[in-house]
Amino acid sequence: MSVEQELNASVAYTPLQRMRHSAAHVMAEAVQDLFPSARFAIGPAIEDGFYYDMELPRALTPDDFPAIEERMRQSIAARHPFLHAMWPREQALAYFRERDQPYKIEIIENLPDAEVGIYQQGPFLDLCRGPHVENTGQIGPVKLMRVAGAYWRGDEKRQMLQRLYGTAWFTQEDLDHYLWQLEEAKKRDHRKIGRELNLFTFSEDVGPGIPLFLPKGEIIRHEMEQYVRETQEKHGYQHVWTANIARVRLYKKSKHWYHYRDSMFPKMQEERDAHEGESVEELENNSFELKPMNCPSHFLLYKSQIHSYRELPIRYAEFATLYRYEKQGELSGLTRVRSLTQDDSHIFVRHDQVLSEFSNLVKLVREILGTYGLTDYSMRLSLPDLSDHEKYHGDAAIWEQAVKDLRSALDSEGLDYEAAEGEAAFYGPKMDLMARDALGREWQLSTIQLDFFHPENFDLEYIGEDGQPHRPAIIHRAIMGSTERFLGVLIEHYAGNFPVWLAPVQAVVIPISDEKHGEYAQQVLAALQAAGLRAEVDMRKERMNAKVRDAQLQKVPYMLVVGDKEAESGAVSLRLRTNENIGAVPLAEFIALASAYRRERSQELWPAQVSVS
Repeated sequence: MSVEQELNASVAYTPLQRMRHSAAHVMAEAVQDLFPSARFAIGPAIEDGFYYDMELPRALTPDDFPAIEERMRQSIAARHPFLHAMWPREQALAYFRERDQPYKIEIIENLPDAEVGIYQQGPFLDLCRGPHVENTGQIGPVKLMRVAGAYWRGDEKRQMLQRLYGTAWFTQEDLDHYLWQLEEAKKRDHRKIGRELNLFTFSEDVGPGIPLFLPKGEIIRHEMEQYVRETQEKHGYQHVWTANIARVRLYKKSKHWYHYRDSMFPKMQEERDAHEGESVEELENNSFELKPMNCPSHFLLYKSQIHSYRELPIRYAEFATLYRYEKQGELSGLTRVRSLTQDDSHIFVRHDQVLSEFSNLVKLVREILGTYGLTDYSMRLSLPDLSDHEKYHGDAAIWEQAVKDLRSALDSEGLDYEAAEGEAAFYGPKMDLMARDALGREWQLSTIQLDFFHPENFDLEYIGEDGQPHRPAIIHRAIMGSTERFLGVLIEHYAGNFPVWLAPVQAVVIPISDEKHGEYAQQVLAALQAAGLRAEVDMRKERMNAKVRDAQLQKVPYMLVVGDKEAESGAVSLRLRTNENIGAVPLAEFIALASAYRRERSQELWPAQVSVS
């Protein structure tokens, strides 16, 4: 959406967004007071605050923030009313020309309206549609956060502006909690923890956005995928495999090419020798792309066989590595990558099975996310904007039926959801699960999409009870979304303190004296490994307390200290990564409990009632 479209759109701000939008104007007022020659672009409310893009005579630094904040507080204390007026275009243009505001002039010149909206608070007047609070005194506590560069209109050929970010909240308590949350998020940053725990790395020789997993990171990946695989098989899924490349013509047939071409990796080869004499389009169709999605390949698997109505639903699942050319500036550790492994599934169902299958899927999603301790979530129903004929394919009646079926499925499960028009996939409506982590941040994880378009497009059929061919419906489904992104979320959710079943190293055996107790330490290690626990023994020439501290820093769940008493009684002195000293525990008892936590994929570390002095 262009700047002008945003300015001219019907704005439906929440009360908090309205206040933040007003705070952006007050911030611009404060900046203008300090820099009278400032040129202003746009200043919207955003998810956690607001920003204003501006051209200034010098670069801002955090040292400037206190002076700007003080002037903002003065304006807020003055309780200036926000006064709204509609000006004729020429009057507005003359006003901003006189004040050398080229960005405002450009916006107005691209607006179709005869009149434009103007808001004024105190001495500051701005081009704006609103809405705002009644007066500046209704703006809560504010804080400036950072300054960054931003090209005008997002065009790298245009002027680089300074984007000053701030946040505003209704109460000081809300602001303090937000600032605490930011500091805690820094500590939990999965990129930082990933380095500290030796989970993954990136290399410029491989390329940005392509993570490389070290042994400990691969253990976690394997456990995550194994759990989902086992759970899916219990729910009737069949696992398949499809190649990492396919011809362009497959993605043209599925229409993905026309919607995601810019996100696909460049063609690997064009097979010019094999297709000599063909047109450019034919060469393109016969060239290969790295696979960005599984859907078309799964459609071909289904189509390779004749199916009876008795077989449906047919549930294909695949842990497939996909490749998407995300822009380098949008890459972010594991949460935005160019190579991703999806726990992808496509379910082929009769139309009379849609509701029951959806119910099964909701139960499956809840079961799997609950195992990871993610139980606080909401639903978002993404709907089409059928007036956008370039984005949405297929007959309107088919879309209406798909939307009706998905709404019915959500309602039948008693799920609350928020509808978002224009956010559907190009082939069907979808339900996204928005999960909140330990800090209350929201992540889009699981997705369930209903597709009536591709069965028609790929001529998919099953033989019905009447002996005639019928079209199935397709449900696209991912629970973790991608292994990489889900792992990034989990690292931050757990702050690296993985539950026992996911921890790369579940126990470290620490002899008090390597010479005296090393042999027993090795016996303990052998018993742990024989029980299937991932364990190590620390035989470094370090003091015992240093070894315990290092194991805690590596977030190992259990430290098993062994000395004379433990060797004599066949026990271990158990310490937890939480710094709790459980004391002497018989080795067999420890193995039984730790193995149960691993087997049951429990979130618990140790039951309090078993603690020993």
